Parts: sequence; C-alpha cells; structure tokens
Amino acid sequence: MARMTGGEALAKSLAREGVRVVFGLPGVQLYGVIAALRDDPGIRFIVTRHEQATGYMADGYARAGGDFGTALVVPGPGLLNASAGLGTAYAASSPVLMIAGQIPKGNIGKKVGVLHEVDDQLDAIAPVTKWRRRVLEVVDIPGAVHEAVRQLKTGRPRPVVIELPPETLEEEGEVQLVEPSHPARPAADPADVDKAAQMLLASTHPLIYAGGGVHASGAHAALAAVAEHLQAGVVQSAEGKGAVGDGSDLSLGAALWAHGRLREYVERADVILAVGTRLALASFRPEQPVIQMDIDGDEVGRNHQKTFGLVGDARATLERLLDRLRAGSPPRGSRRAERERLRARIAATATQEPNASILKSLRAGAPEETIVVAGMNQIGYYSRPFWPVYRPRTYLTSSYSGNLGYAYPTALGAKVARPDQPVVAICGDGGFLYNSQELATAVQYGINVIALVFNDNAYGNVARDLDESWGGSYGAELHNPDFMKLAEAYDVVGMRAKAPTEVGDLVRDAVEMDRPVLIEVPVGRMSRPVFFSKLRAPAKYQR
Repeated sequence: MARMTGGEALAKSLAREGVRVVFGLPGVQLYGVIAALRDDPGIRFIVTRHEQATGYMADGYARAGGDFGTALVVPGPGLLNASAGLGTAYAASSPVLMIAGQIPKGNIGKKVGVLHEVDDQLDAIAPVTKWRRRVLEVVDIPGAVHEAVRQLKTGRPRPVVIELPPETLEEEGEVQLVEPSHPARPAADPADVDKAAQMLLASTHPLIYAGGGVHASGAHAALAAVAEHLQAGVVQSAEGKGAVGDGSDLSLGAALWAHGRLREYVERADVILAVGTRLALASFRPEQPVIQMDIDGDEVGRNHQKTFGLVGDARATLERLLDRLRAGSPPRGSRRAERERLRARIAATATQEPNASILKSLRAGAPEETIVVAGMNQIGYYSRPFWPVYRPRTYLTSSYSGNLGYAYPTALGAKVARPDQPVVAICGDGGFLYNSQELATAVQYGINVIALVFNDNAYGNVARDLDESWGGSYGAELHNPDFMKLAEAYDVVGMRAKAPTEVGDLVRDAVEMDRPVLIEVPVGRMSRPVFFSKLRAPAKYQR
C-alpha cells in the first residue's frame, strides 16, 4: 500500500487500466484529480470547450480505436451537459467511462442548493448508462475504477459512471492499487453452437446480418471466414458497415429498405445468422428462422420471434462456429457471380441527386482508410446505405439516438484514437453549430479533422417535411455566420465549394494539409431520401 490523495489514486488506477487520454473540462470540484493528471506523464488531458463534447469525443475515441474512452466533468450541469454524448454511446453500444465530480460529502442528499447540486445526478443519467457508482472514500477508488472497466469489457459495452466528491479527491489515504482488468469474453454454449451449425449446414440460401457488435468484439476475420465457408452474403446495419469491407464480394452493404433490391434478396434467405445486432430495423419476414448471436442475452428474440439464440462474444462464438462448420462440410461452391450482380443492381439505385454525385465525389477524394462520422443531415442520411466502407471502424453513426451536433466532436475523438487516418465529419449547418466551438480544441491540440458543413441555412429535413406534408415550414430557417470568417477566427483552414460536387477535390487537398479544416458546401433544399418512411401528417395539414 502507498499513501496518496484520492486524485492520485484515480489517475494511477486509470493509467493501470490502460487509459492514455482523458477528455474533460476542469472545475472546482475536480482540482484533486486535475493536479494528479497534471503530474502524470502517461495520460494526455484534452480540454474541451463544452462538456457535451467530452462524452462525444470519448465515444469517437472508443469506437474508432477499439478500446474504451474516458471523460471527466464537474457535477450537476457538467454531467447533464455530457449526457447527450452518453446517450449516443448508449445507443451505439460504445464503452465510455465518465468520471463526474460531486458536491461535498456532507451536503449530498440535503438539497441545500450548493454549487452544481443535482439530487440525485446518478438517477438522472441512469437511462443512458449501464452501471454507476458513488465513491466516498479514498481507499475505494482503485476497486471502483477496476469494476468500471470490467463492466466496460464484459457483456454489452455501454457507458459507465463514477462520481466522487471533492474531499475524496483531495484527502490522503493508504491505497492498494489493483491489477488491470482483463476479463474473458466467452463463446456461446457449445451445444447451442452445434445446433446453429446444423441449421446453417442444412440451409440452401443462408444470409448473414452484421451489426456493431462485430466491431466491438473485433470479429471481422472470423465473420468473413464463416461467410466464405457458407458462401453467405453479408448485409450490414448502419452501425455494422465495414464488418466485411465493401471491397469484398461478400459484402452486400446496408441498403436494406422496403421494396429495394437487397430486401428482395434477404427475403429469400432460409436461415439468417444475425451477429452483434438488436435487429431493431431489420424487419425480416416473421417465418424466417434467425440465429441471433449476441453478448447480451436480453436482446435475443426482442425484435424477431422465430429466433434461436447464441449468447456469447461474437468473435469467440464465430470462431467456434467456424470449426463446427468446417467439421460438418467442405466449403460451398462460389456464389460470387450472384452477389456481384446484386451489388451492381443495388449500386444502380443510388440515383437521387445531388446526393449521389456528392457522395461519389467525396468517396473519390477520401482515402480508403478515412474515418467518416455521418451526421444527422441529408448527406449523412444518404451515406448510410450508399457510402462504401473498406476498413473496420471507419464509419460512425449516432445509432438510434439520432442527435444533432454529435458528428464534429465525435470525429475529434476518433482522430485522437487514430491520428494516422484521415477523419471527416459530415455535418449540416444547424448541427455543426451545436459544437463549432470545438474548432478551438482541434487547433489547440492539433486534432486534424476535416469538417464538411453542408449549408442550406436551415434545419433542412424539418423545413422540407413541414413544407411538403404539414402545410408550410416554421421555425426551421437559420441565420448562419460566414463560415470562412469563423474558420479564420479559430485559425482553421477554411474552404468553400463552388459546387457541391467539388467536395471530393477539396477533401483530397485537406487530407494533404494535415491541419484542422472546415469545408463549407453551399446547397439548396434536398429531396426526402427515397428510403425514408413516408410521412403521414393529419389530413387538415395536407395540401
């Protein structure tokens, strides 16, 4: 045991668990840990300009880097501001460790109105976290950090929170540091794997549906091997894009919507192997048998009744399944030509303009390894089915959280995790201004993200929908700054496209600069994406 402050115990425990970066915003309740981080050369402290960005950056760091992200905020308004990022990480099953301050011990639960008091803040963020703990004693800090990381590395990865009062961080105590957490991620039950193998071997037209759990477990090679053995095409959710790279004929992409080419193909499958996905939007035919492989047993059968469950880690379970498949039969004859024809037919449906031409230009200008963070805007929406992804963990969405403003700070976190890969945030003008102040963070720490801002001077989706289906737009028009002057004010390189389809050339130039860059792309109103569900406004509002 050694004598140290709570802040030192926290910093040393984080370092032992592999934390190398903390995204945070300092404040009076956190001085004990801020001083400790200052004196620890092994942890980089990146200070944001708003607490919202801490959670987003930690999420981007986790998903792009394949490890967990760590953030630090003051209590009350700090944690509540950060909860938007926690909500996105929760929806996307992303492992984020949030460390929050707390008010002084003697005031907790008294409701006296001390600085930053929220009673009870852990209850407030419970819906967007997997696990939470309040730590009151210095001696308990290493154990709490160890358990937090265990929670992040076992079961379904979702955010966890530790809160500590200022005295706990400032007082000294005898501390026993804990060895880092390396929990096993077991495969599904062998008998269940055997049954799944029998179902797949008996099938004549198997299909694989891959979700974000493939990335979380690093199951890419095992998934491709199973698909190759079965000659089963791999359809992906938006979060699963890149589970099998689009350079492979095995990848059938994510263009799965009603009456589309891919939907027709999926509905012919006699067995579907779903890997690391909740199946929330897959909408298979009720009679189709599904083998659902998930680390979270509560998800099995939630969204499809005719389901056989494989509860276990995706990579470990796929590796075990592959052994059973190889033992049961030789590899199947190639169906590559069939898949190539389908891929060509799907690609031919990308005709909505100017979206299709913009995306084609952008893909041509961005290297294959570029990490793209798709925001809640027209090009972001269109990229879900049509953006080709060639590497794992290079396409990030906000999942079902769907919140404006997440794209740019999430991209910053992704770039910190993967500094040698280009990172592009696809933003709308409205969403970008939620966190445009983080341009200062990018410059201060040399986080060279390319921000694409598609500017239609409106919350474009809302304006169009209200006009077309609700009798007229209201509250959706925006007064924006001059984005080139904004970039100059932050010492960021600013570029403005002369035409939307120039975006690829500008991105290519920006990648070569290796600096923070803001590219404004002026656009007009864009049509509703063809794959969106139809709006059904009340009859009185329809024209």
